[in-house]
Amino acid sequence: MYFEAVKIFCDVVRLNSFSRAATVNRISQSAVSQNVLQLEKGLGVQLLDRSKRPFQLTPEGKVYFEGCRTLVEEYAAVEARVRSLRNEVAGTVSVAAIYSVGLGDMSRYVAQFAHLYPKAKVRLAYLHPHRVQEGVETGDFDLGLVSYPTVGRDLVALPWRDEPMVVVCRPQHRLAGHKEARAADLRGERFVAFADNLVIRKEIDRRLAKHGCELNVVMAFDNVETIKRAVEIGEGIAILPVPTIQAELSGGVLVAVPLVEPVMVRPMGIIHAKRLLSHTAQVFIDLIRGGLPQTAERPAGPPSSPAAAQVEGTASPVAVRPVRSRRRLKTKEKV
Repeated sequence: MYFEAVKIFCDVVRLNSFSRAATVNRISQSAVSQNVLQLEKGLGVQLLDRSKRPFQLTPEGKVYFEGCRTLVEEYAAVEARVRSLRNEVAGTVSVAAIYSVGLGDMSRYVAQFAHLYPKAKVRLAYLHPHRVQEGVETGDFDLGLVSYPTVGRDLVALPWRDEPMVVVCRPQHRLAGHKEARAADLRGERFVAFADNLVIRKEIDRRLAKHGCELNVVMAFDNVETIKRAVEIGEGIAILPVPTIQAELSGGVLVAVPLVEPVMVRPMGIIHAKRLLSHTAQVFIDLIRGGLPQTAERPAGPPSSPAAAQVEGTASPVAVRPVRSRRRLKTKEKV
């Protein structure tokens, strides 16, 4: 019981919120407050200064948190190792993904996972990038699939794949007949861009600016699907990752022109909390990174239906060929 209170206190500090700590631990906010108060009473010191908004750690609280945070993380790691000794892939893996990963792409992974491990299932949700990271940090999701993954005190980031970026336009556009495109070719063109608060937009602008190209942005959206629709109806051109436009290329509604100056790629990664990663979640990571366990039993017959996944959120089903890479995470000079 005492250890549970310590963990709750660490979650309050880590998440900077009593309510979020309550969500992570599946208890009421009042219960979180009571646990912290009991710790303070037992220690005979005040750990949090509640007179300030947001609350702040007292000097004693800082020392206590730094020491206990390590203990909690080590305990979670030991617990995960003990559970993995059974070597059984079962239960649910909850995964949050940014919209542009694509439902068609993930459905194949989920179907293969269900085929190999019938006792396990995947709960899949599509969310805004900030919500993906937040969901992993609070424990609502085991894994997050994001672009430009970054490590943090409480998050681990693993490389997944690099996605080439290309200029996208209608078949009737003047660039459609080009074998390749350079920054100079984009000057003055009407451009449908990502919203300026997204990392991908900042990286595209930065890279093109190095080559003397400032985009003429006429529209900006926070998701790939809307950008593609705008390009289809002739509102402008765009720069998008190749895997996100496979359906449109196959249908002949969009054309992809390789961008050779500057060359751009979008790094995709897998994030998870440093604390407690289940054996089943680790096996799912191995699968989508292309490293299936050699000991996995492979039942005869075709893969099971993609319906084996419980999907939340919305995303258009885009047929995507997996682009795999297990390079080290180096986002510099990448989009």
